[in-house]
Amino acid sequence: MQAVADAVEGQLTCTVMATEAEIRSHAELLQTIQGKCGRIIFNGVPTGVEVCHAMQHGGPFPSSTDARYGSVGPDAIKRFARPLAFQNFPDALLPDELKEANPLQVNRTTE
Repeated sequence: MQAVADAVEGQLTCTVMATEAEIRSHAELLQTIQGKCGRIIFNGVPTGVEVCHAMQHGGPFPSSTDARYGSVGPDAIKRFARPLAFQNFPDALLPDELKEANPLQVNRTTE
């Protein structure tokens, strides 16, 4: 299971089906999972959602704690992001995510 957890990319949720004793004896696995997801579910099932442009829900309480953004979909990141602008920076001094050549191959949209 550790090899699987190491290979999995980031996820919205991760479900752990185990006893408390099993969790205690696999602390490294649990630590890996914590770094890969936004919510860990113990012996339960997540809701069926996907982080994509077509998936959006939210709105006023209790649907969301912030009525401007949903908890799912591309706008969900706005609930937790701290915008930072780099004004007049030469390309060489920008973080790799922002460089014109896009060396990290970040998926960019032009919205």
